[in-house]
Amino acid sequence: MTRSFEKWRCESRPISLLSRALLGALAMARSSATQSIASDAGGGSSRRTPSPYTTLRERVSCEREIKRSKFIAIASPVHDERSAQSFLLEVQDPRATHNCWAYKLGDQFRCNDDGEPSGTAGKPIYSAIVSSGIDMVMVVVIRYFGGIKLGTGGLVRAYGGVALDCLKSAETRFVKPKAPVGIEVPYDLLGTVYHQLQLFQAEDIKQDYDTGKDDITMVTFRLDYDKIDSLENAINSSCGRKFDFYKQ
Repeated sequence: MTRSFEKWRCESRPISLLSRALLGALAMARSSATQSIASDAGGGSSRRTPSPYTTLRERVSCEREIKRSKFIAIASPVHDERSAQSFLLEVQDPRATHNCWAYKLGDQFRCNDDGEPSGTAGKPIYSAIVSSGIDMVMVVVIRYFGGIKLGTGGLVRAYGGVALDCLKSAETRFVKPKAPVGIEVPYDLLGTVYHQLQLFQAEDIKQDYDTGKDDITMVTFRLDYDKIDSLENAINSSCGRKFDFYKQ
């Protein structure tokens, strides 16, 4: 299976100006970015700036019996392919007849029929995810065969139905993705910069004094994408000078 990975860019800056702290922050952002994964059902195009999305607040499950077959849907928020794989390994039952699943990570998705007729399990689960409006989520549907065949249409309705019921009963939360940003700040302006960072509710604020420049520290933080330009203007105005912002 061919896998392609979403590419993330940094603004072009001389590498000597970036501290190890900023490089680390940007590397973490790249590694946690949603991956573009080839799937049985195909995938979407990558996007550069993640949009706000709704995901599950916590794991949820739902059980249905359909013509003596037991279907158990388990849904969970996932952050990337690795967390989706870990979730699948945790909940799948090797004793079950089938462990079918699908996940959606932004524009990227993957689904699997696990031995059911092609297109009768993974795709309906994925369709249920899309219909629910929930993102960054994985649904695993475990089937214990009860002796009565459901047919193609019956399987589609069973897998898609139990997946949708599971997601509709779940509590959700709204998420605004944040971007890693860094600024080289003179020591005497740290207080002013920190004041603006707090006003704009920046998160994971850190300092690295190993910049190779006297009286300069690299301040890194994470901030909502739609607040970056306003923060940049506020800091430049309050400090009376223009700063270079290193951003994803």
